[in-house]
This record gives sequence, structure tokens and C-alpha cells, in this order.
Amino acid sequence: MIKMKKTLAVFSIFALLMMFSLNVYAQENGKVNINTATVQELVQLKGVGAQYAQRIVEFREANGPFQKPEDIMKVQGVGQKTWEMNKELIVLE
Repeated sequence: MIKMKKTLAVFSIFALLMMFSLNVYAQENGKVNINTATVQELVQLKGVGAQYAQRIVEFREANGPFQKPEDIMKVQGVGQKTWEMNKELIVLE
């Protein structure tokens, strides 16, 4: 039982480190992971201010992670134009 808990703990730490590493990589390349980005990171997208960024975070918290990048258009106020301006910047990792 103790060995299983240790294995689970190591796996959890590894998973968190991988998520952090992927997020840092995306940010360094000008990409924004809409499943993990904060409001401050989301405002880096073109046409996305603090209010829209907050809606993206709230949508994600209420509905779970986005399944595909274009799902960002499901957020109220984020439409085709915003998607087109940012589709090369938005990632899911």
C-alpha cells in the first residue's frame, strides 16, 4: 500500500512537471494554452481583453477543458474574427 502511494505521488509530480514544461514551451513560442492559461496570459491573444479572458477561464472551469482550439468560440463574445486572428497562437496541451 505504501509503495503504491509513493508510486502515485511520483507519477503525480511527474505529470505536473510535464504540464508545466509544456506550458512554458508554449509561452516561449508565443503560443497560449487555453486549457491552462491565466487571465494575464490570455490577454496576450489579439482582441482578447481582461473581460474576455476572464470569460474563457470561467467557461473552462464550468465546462472542463477545451477539446479543440476552435472551441474557444463557444465562449460568449469570442467569435470567428477573434479565432481567425489567433488560431496560430492557440494550443491545447
